[in-house]
Amino acid sequence: MRIWYQSYVDSENGGVYWTELEKHLNAVAREGTEIVVHGITPYDSYAHPLVEWRCAREMICNAVQAEREGYDAFVVGHFQDAGLYEARAAVDIPVIALGEASMLHACTLGQRIGIITINRRFIPWFHHQISKYGLRERVSDVYAMDFEPGQILGAFGSDARRDEVARLFAEQAMPMIGRGTDVLIPGGGIPMLLFSQVHAHRIEGLPVLNGIPVAVKAAESAVELKREFGLSVSRTGDFLQPPREVIDEFLEHPARHPARDM
Repeated sequence: MRIWYQSYVDSENGGVYWTELEKHLNAVAREGTEIVVHGITPYDSYAHPLVEWRCAREMICNAVQAEREGYDAFVVGHFQDAGLYEARAAVDIPVIALGEASMLHACTLGQRIGIITINRRFIPWFHHQISKYGLRERVSDVYAMDFEPGQILGAFGSDARRDEVARLFAEQAMPMIGRGTDVLIPGGGIPMLLFSQVHAHRIEGLPVLNGIPVAVKAAESAVELKREFGLSVSRTGDFLQPPREVIDEFLEHPARHPARDM
């Protein structure tokens, strides 16, 4: 089984993070599963919907490339999941997303789920995700720390900065706990990986969910379910698959720059 893991960071800027991500994925994968990490350049360095959609287009193109290169599954290793439904509509291999998989699995661990993201500009986007996944009654709160994606990468390789991120995360968790939250999700692959060194991570008894292994295991299961039982996504509604020529046109003609159209 070969899985394409799509990070929204590239190897050049990822540094220690990229190394630790590959190590973590190799430790998580079952025997016989190969996970290949791919990045996006320019990487997702600023928390804003424009950056999300720019990265989403490349991610969708990469999902098509992964299928055509013979990969068995594609994992969107980015919590915001931008372009997820479009990627699922474009390919026949399973497409698993970090944000969606984390939220769905958290529903098996508790009744009230709280997300702590790295930047408050992500909060509206997360609420859109929660509504899209039909989890408004389960994911009750979204709080934020105050980092840009590029800044929090600096916590890898620095125990002091990692501890500072952990302190700020716990600080944001306390009001949620007071409101009855019973599961915590770090809102991003970067903080998830940062906290992955803490076995059975809990704050005041609440599990802190690392969604990276959840997404990998979901991808492995989706491949096996498709192979053995033919189970795959619906081809109506959001995941209606376009003709190949429409997909080829999407790949061949990137969005035009407004200045070039004048």
